[in-house]
Amino acid sequence: MVVTIRVDTSPVSPLDQPIAAEKLVSGRPMTGFRATHDDEAAGFWSGVWESEVGAWRVAYEETELCVMLAGRARLVSDDGSSETYGPGEAFVVPKGFSGVWETLEPCRKIYAIAT
Repeated sequence: MVVTIRVDTSPVSPLDQPIAAEKLVSGRPMTGFRATHDDEAAGFWSGVWESEVGAWRVAYEETELCVMLAGRARLVSDDGSSETYGPGEAFVVPKGFSGVWETLEPCRKIYAIAT
């Protein structure tokens, strides 16, 4: 029998995961997540993630689908191009993306990650 998994999109509490100091660009944001589905064998993970305001370097080794539930975030690629996302918007960060994740307003998103 196949059973579906509901994603609890309510706020994550507590935000207890700091960004590593060597990645920080600005601020000292705390983050947190609530996993919904972890399938290491299939290379797939999903859940809800939140962040306080700040910016940090990212280098994606996987592909991630993001669906913004609250707040605003901007992704700035190493080539200087950028996109800003807000509530109700969805985007994919492809494997190999490198740049800066900037949380402009405290944000919450659904994530789905595939390797």
